[in-house]
Amino acid sequence: MKFSQTHRLKDIAALIECEYVGDDQFPVTGMNEIHVVTPGDIVFVDHPKYYDKALQSDATIVLINKKVAAPAGKALLISDDPFRDFNKLTQHFAPFNAFAKANTNPPIVGIGTIIQPNVFLGNDVVIGNNCVIHSNVSINDRCVVGDNVTIHSGTVLGADAFYYKRRPDGYDKLLSNGRVIIEDDVEVGSLCTIDRGVSGDTTIGSGSKLDNQVHIGHDTVIGKHVLIASQTGISGCVIIEDEVKIWGQVGIRSDVRLGKGCEIMAQSGVSKDVKPGDVLFGSPASNAKEKFRELAAIRMLPNFIKNN
Repeated sequence: MKFSQTHRLKDIAALIECEYVGDDQFPVTGMNEIHVVTPGDIVFVDHPKYYDKALQSDATIVLINKKVAAPAGKALLISDDPFRDFNKLTQHFAPFNAFAKANTNPPIVGIGTIIQPNVFLGNDVVIGNNCVIHSNVSINDRCVVGDNVTIHSGTVLGADAFYYKRRPDGYDKLLSNGRVIIEDDVEVGSLCTIDRGVSGDTTIGSGSKLDNQVHIGHDTVIGKHVLIASQTGISGCVIIEDEVKIWGQVGIRSDVRLGKGCEIMAQSGVSKDVKPGDVLFGSPASNAKEKFRELAAIRMLPNFIKNN
């Protein structure tokens, strides 16, 4: 998320009541997760395993729970609980606003777009031209829908990310301030759920088609002309390149990349990156031809045991 204006390091520190390392006037232009940060962004880190990754990222302000030397050209915000303070910043810069409040912005709907009954459009929603939004669709705050998009009944765009921190008394939720971006010529089936990014965007590329009951997690980026069949579950922060085919009941874990033109056969579980053009099957998914040979060999085992 980029702020509407540049802020100073000392003002950000005052908002969350923490110490800071760096020049008072150090510029702060946004806040983001580590995989999408750019210079000017705040990134938070609260586990030693990820200190180096955060400090060496493109973020120039690191919200951290340890006093360390600031890398050249960067500033630090020293907090006893970076997760909590990242949430404070989200509440300040992107607070939840009830739709009925007078100071919120109405949706923008393009020419030729049809909005069926019982559709909910949140604050700052933008929908392009010649779309069809069927009944009982929810498009939540700041979501953007391109031209010639069809969204079928019961689908939800912009639900919160599934992102929690374990506390002694339960789970603490990381607040979401990102968006969902649906590009041109996309069709989304019934009862799909596409979560907003935590701080960036969840994106569905132009020409892609989603069947019914598909779930797409936060900050996932889907390329152009991708086909996804029903009951597929895609975790957060997945990258799916152009022209990928994903068949029914596939599960994909977070932080993996599916290369251009690959195919994932039905009921597969993807736990690692997939090379462009590969065809995978099984759980964990592997080369489909090899997997079928394995299954054929297993079917022969009863005869082998009987004969020996």
